[in-house]
Amino acid sequence: MTKPRDIIAQAWAMTKREHTIRKWGFVAALLGTLLNTKLFIYQAWLVYSYFQGDPIGFLTMEKVLFESFPFWFFVVLMIFFGVLLIIEWLFPHLAKGAIIGLAAKSHKKEEVKGGLVLAIYNFFPLFALHELLMLSSATMTITLCSLALRYGGGAGPIMVVILATAWLVSNILEFFWIFAEEAVVIRKHGMRDAIRTSFKLVISYLGHVVFLILLMFIIILRIFANLLMVILVPAIVLGIGFLLGSFLPPVISYTVSTIIGLLLIVVASYLCSYLEIFRQTVWTITYIELSKLKELDVIEANK
Repeated sequence: MTKPRDIIAQAWAMTKREHTIRKWGFVAALLGTLLNTKLFIYQAWLVYSYFQGDPIGFLTMEKVLFESFPFWFFVVLMIFFGVLLIIEWLFPHLAKGAIIGLAAKSHKKEEVKGGLVLAIYNFFPLFALHELLMLSSATMTITLCSLALRYGGGAGPIMVVILATAWLVSNILEFFWIFAEEAVVIRKHGMRDAIRTSFKLVISYLGHVVFLILLMFIIILRIFANLLMVILVPAIVLGIGFLLGSFLPPVISYTVSTIIGLLLIVVASYLCSYLEIFRQTVWTITYIELSKLKELDVIEANK
């Protein structure tokens, strides 16, 4: 069995070496950051309006844009944001297939190409896996809790408890499904077989304490980076907007803060893409190495 230290070293070397994989990771991180930033800004606006005594409605942002711009520009803007939202939602699923497949090829000393084919052909099973664990995302859970409190009436707090419980269960399941994506991409397993394979591998090698500690450390780093992107970047953008708005015309302050915000998002996404690719390649290499070993419940294979 390959030692955890060797897996970590191989994963980091691959992350620095393979530019093709980093391109997929950067675009996925950028789109994910844009989506999380929009969700955070909307929630921040909601909290601010709540403490002002006039909570915003579900379509308040669209209403403000409708009243601020000509009708034709509003329609174009809504179409643009709608298309962008769909891309931000779907592209990370595409990128995951490409990153895993290209990392597996690199580990096997094969030519690192075919990312688009890997992305397209693995999209639907990976999409299904990810959506089953949709509530493992803290951003998504917070957004749903916010909607439940605003429109759930007396049942709102109960819905929040249910959503929080679902978030906890989803994260536990995500731990046991850590190899399901690799099983789909590398071995072409169906979703059910991929989950079963992942569950079996995790239980079989749960005693590999050092290995799991290293992986958990990587996951903690990933969560910390995500929190920085989701909270710090939008907070800086909002702070700059308020600061400039105190002495500049609104159009100029909004434009400058938007440009600075986009630059910050690009830089944060670039840094996070390294961490995300590193994390993913660790799982990919680990899956390949563990799959070479004899299954612990098999005493004698059929001849």
